[in-house]
Amino acid sequence: MKYVEHAPKELAYYESYTEDLPADDEINAKMIRDDHHAEEIAEIFQTPLQGTYNWDYTLQDNRIKRLYQLGKDLSWDAEHNINWEQEKQHPDDEHDQKFNAFYSYPPYQAMSEDEKKVYRKHYNSWALSQFLHGEQGALLVASQLCSCAPTYNAKLYASSQTFDEARHVEVFSKYIQNRVGLMYPVSTSLKSILDKILTDQRWDLKFIGMQLVIEGLALSAFNVLKQVTLDPVLVDILDLVIRDEARHVTFGVNYLEEFTKDLTEEERDDRAQFAYEACLISRERLIPTDVFTQFGWDAEEARRYFLDGETNQLFRKLLFSRVIPNLKRIGLLTDNIRPKFEKLGILEYEDHEHDGVIDWAELERPLEIRNGTAA
Repeated sequence: MKYVEHAPKELAYYESYTEDLPADDEINAKMIRDDHHAEEIAEIFQTPLQGTYNWDYTLQDNRIKRLYQLGKDLSWDAEHNINWEQEKQHPDDEHDQKFNAFYSYPPYQAMSEDEKKVYRKHYNSWALSQFLHGEQGALLVASQLCSCAPTYNAKLYASSQTFDEARHVEVFSKYIQNRVGLMYPVSTSLKSILDKILTDQRWDLKFIGMQLVIEGLALSAFNVLKQVTLDPVLVDILDLVIRDEARHVTFGVNYLEEFTKDLTEEERDDRAQFAYEACLISRERLIPTDVFTQFGWDAEEARRYFLDGETNQLFRKLLFSRVIPNLKRIGLLTDNIRPKFEKLGILEYEDHEHDGVIDWAELERPLEIRNGTAA
């Protein structure tokens, strides 16, 4: 085990990286990572976590208990419930033009077709790698909530969510290694928000940061990715992960809704400011700066292109379409914080459907594993 002070910045290559890429790709000449001899890398973080015992073992018959039961009933296995042998399609120019945020960017257009294939591989890897790193963050936060959540019901639910997040880490890691072959390091912005959530001692801020902001954004992003990916394996993975994430967000809204009612105005504004900062950092998280650097693009110019593009702006806003109504539902769109969200251009979603009213029919829908070895 190697302990480091900061998250690694190196890209990790696996044997599957060279699949579907041109033979003269210079990056193919790089050393492929050998996982049998790779050294485990760990980064230590410190947290003033305050845990609680709960000596009342009465499992209250309420929404949280029902969500906890669903977590047990709808558990799945990445090894047995996903058919990893399915063949993926490859994007053509029409698909590239429709879904590639940089299709019209001059440095991208100047690339050869082979170079564009390599770029798309890297961008796809970057996005999936951030999902993976975010899921590890969610795993760590959920494990903290087992200790610091105040009620017995919440502790049990947090334990089931911890297992969900472990599966998500497993399945995205396997997918990246076996189907993509390239893993990007955690982005600076994502690492920043994970550090903030993990090292804060207040349990409710962990709920706000993880259950509402990070998982709410992930849920929206997963739904978008499911519509555009050409890999049936990834579609099956996202089907399963989305079911879990929907429960997590619903749990967070329902649990926090009662708690925030009893906060003072000052305490509520403090939580609202935290939610705003999490959203602000998360907006930067969507920008693939590391990919710009990898291909020698001007990072600031590419960033501005990404932020100013009409399609990109709509995509970024849509990712917040689930977060904002949920923050409003629990009372965190306060008068003091509303102007800041307005500047981000995402308040237009405040009256959209929130997750406070639970769609039990959807959440309880049996798993439909079309191509796996078990139903």
